[in-house]
Amino acid sequence: MVIVVKAGGRALQSNMENIAKSLARSSGEGIVFVHGGGDIVTEYSKRLGVTPTIVTSPSGIRSRYTDERELEVYVMAMAGKINKEIVSAVQRYGGRAVGLSGVDGGLLVAERKKKIIIVDERGRKRIIPGGYTGSIRSVNASLIAQILQAGYLPVIAPLALGTEGEILNVDGDQAASWIARGIGAEMLVFLSDVEGVIVDGKVVERLSPGEASELAKKIGPGMNRKLALASEAALGGVKRVLIASGLGDDPISVALSGRGTVVST
Repeated sequence: MVIVVKAGGRALQSNMENIAKSLARSSGEGIVFVHGGGDIVTEYSKRLGVTPTIVTSPSGIRSRYTDERELEVYVMAMAGKINKEIVSAVQRYGGRAVGLSGVDGGLLVAERKKKIIIVDERGRKRIIPGGYTGSIRSVNASLIAQILQAGYLPVIAPLALGTEGEILNVDGDQAASWIARGIGAEMLVFLSDVEGVIVDGKVVERLSPGEASELAKKIGPGMNRKLALASEAALGGVKRVLIASGLGDDPISVALSGRGTVVST
C-alpha cells in the first residue's frame, strides 16, 4: 500500500522531531512525504528584505504571490533548508530518506500561470501577472516508484519544473494531491495544526467528495484548499483522504488509525 503524507509548515515548525520519528518508523513501507513551509519562507524573505505578498482568489483560496525575488528565497528555504532538515532528522532516527523537489527528474511538471485573478482589499476583482507560480500538469510516477522500490522514503519539496524549463512555486497541498493520484496511492493524509475539519466546534468525522467540495466554499482559508483537493483526490481514485493533526508523539500512526476527517466515496 502506498500512502502520500503532506505536513504543513506550522505542524513542522512545532513538531518536526516527532514527525521525523514517525516518518522514520514508516520509511521503506510505501510512504511518500510532501512538506510545506510557507511560514518559514516568509521569515527568511523578511530577513533578506523581500516583502511577501499573499493574494486571495475569487473562491477564497489564499496563496503566495511569487515574483522573481520571492522565488529565489522560496527555492533556498523550501528545497534547501526545510527539505534537508527533514531528511537529516528522519535519518537521525533510523529511517532512509531521499530529499528532492518537484524539479528533480521532472517529478512535477507545471504550466506557468500567465495571469491570475485576485480579490483586493476592497473586494474588487483584479487581473495581475502570474509571476512564477505554476499549475501542475503531470507527475513522474516512475521516479517515485524507483525510490520506493529501493527502500527509501521520498521527501518532496513543492517546486515544479515549468514547461519551458523554469522553476515554479506550486502549492504543497496541490502537489500532494497530484502525486497521490499520479502514483495510484490508496491514501492521502493532510497533517495540519488542528484535529481535522472543525464545524461548530466539533471535528467532522466523514465527508463525501461532494460534501467536502461544498464545505470548502464556506470554511476558512487553508482548510478550504485541503477540502477542495481532498474532494478531487477522492474522485480521482484515492480511496481515502484524511485531514488530521500533525501534532503529538506519533502523528502519522495516529492519523492512519483514522483519527481526523475522512473524505471518501
